[in-house]
Parts: sequence; C-alpha cells; structure tokens
Amino acid sequence: MNLEEFIRQNRSGFEEEGPRPDVWAVLEKQLPKPKQEKGRVVLMMAKHWWKAAILVALIVNAGLLLKYMNTRQEVAVVIPEIKEMESYYSARIEQKLEVLKQLPVAETGLDSLTMKELELRNDTYTMLEKELAANPGNERIRAAMIRYYQMKLELLEKILDEHDKYTNDSPSTKKDVL
Repeated sequence: MNLEEFIRQNRSGFEEEGPRPDVWAVLEKQLPKPKQEKGRVVLMMAKHWWKAAILVALIVNAGLLLKYMNTRQEVAVVIPEIKEMESYYSARIEQKLEVLKQLPVAETGLDSLTMKELELRNDTYTMLEKELAANPGNERIRAAMIRYYQMKLELLEKILDEHDKYTNDSPSTKKDVL
C-alpha cells in the first residue's frame, strides 16, 4: 500500500469537524475582558499626543528665543562702545548700499550674489556677532568686527568711486578703459 492509497482509504478519519459553535461561545466567556476604562488623562494623551508634542516644541523654541534675546541684550549692555560702533558703521554702510542699489546693474556690473555679499549682515557678520555674544570680553573679536565694518565701508566707497570715475569720464576715456 502506498501513501496515496492509504489517504484514500482513511480520508474520513482525516476530515474532522471543528468544535461546535457553542464551544467557541464558552471559550470567549472564559477569556479576560479588555480593560474598558483607562485614566482620563492617559486616554486624552493617547488621543492627542501629537498636540502635546507640538506644545512642548513651541515651549522649547520660546525658551531658546528668550535666551538668545537676553544674550544679545547682555552684549549691548556690557559693551556699549560696540553698540555705538555698530550704529556708526551700519548707518554709513547702509547709506552706501542704498546709493549702490539705485545704480543700474549694467553700469555697476554687480550680480545678485555679489550684492548679497555686500549686504551689511552677511554670514561673516552673523558669525562675528555670535562669537561676540559668546565671548563679550574678547578683544580680538571686537577688533575683527571693527575691521569687518571698515573693510566693508572701504569696499563700497571704492566701488562707488570707480563708478563715478567711469561715468564722469569722456567717451574717449571709456574706450581706453574697455
């Protein structure tokens, strides 16, 4: 007798019926019931956890912003000459930038990237400001900030002088320059 014949002969023995439906009902009654009620706060947190996360993120950001604002204020209070220097150079640089912005781009030859670098508050300025806030008593950072302002102002004056020199020249001189 091979396996196939054995299965055919005993087929009825392999096919058993499952438990009756009333057996399942009895088993379900014996299972522990799931907890119906959790604590009110826990249930509310489970539903609105993402709102709580956003609230925590906002509170942390507000704290960091307040800390940053206090740091800036401390630098201005501790070093009043820095504030005075900043206002002096900032006013002069902004004045030169306004004159430069009013000139046609074709005459200045400055593209948008160059103009962005000429802006007063670029990456270098921001970095120096952060360093000064972290180390308010550091003379090298103060000197670097002053030198930054002086170089920016000299560069703007040089660009405007060259523009004035070029536009005030006679047409024959322009040919020589080009």
